[in-house]
Amino acid sequence: MAKLKIRRNPTRRYEAVYIIDSAIEDAAILEKLDKLQSLLNLAAPAEIEHWGRRQLAYKIGRHDTGYYAIARFETAPAVLPEFERALKLDEGIIRYLISLAEHELGAPKLSDEELASRRRAGDDDDDDED
Repeated sequence: MAKLKIRRNPTRRYEAVYIIDSAIEDAAILEKLDKLQSLLNLAAPAEIEHWGRRQLAYKIGRHDTGYYAIARFETAPAVLPEFERALKLDEGIIRYLISLAEHELGAPKLSDEELASRRRAGDDDDDDED
């Protein structure tokens, strides 16, 4: 009989999108993002992509622009409720969305053999036009 391995601290990969009040200065935004990431108890630093200030698709409260940042990190699911509570209480955060980042978007890359077989299959279809 095989032994089951029990993972003590399972972690999952997440992606968080933040829309921050655009009236906040850049240095304060960076400080806010660092503070937020410290709440997650991350083993490795989060990858943060800054999209900068952008027009919102629709007005949120009194805001029609916001500073967009996307963070990718790995943490235990048990940490998220307290993290989300901190996000809700922070008046500088206009909106946020946290989602699992299990798979990259887009079609999987094809190997050279698969590309060649698809080209051959495409060439065979062209011969049927008589």
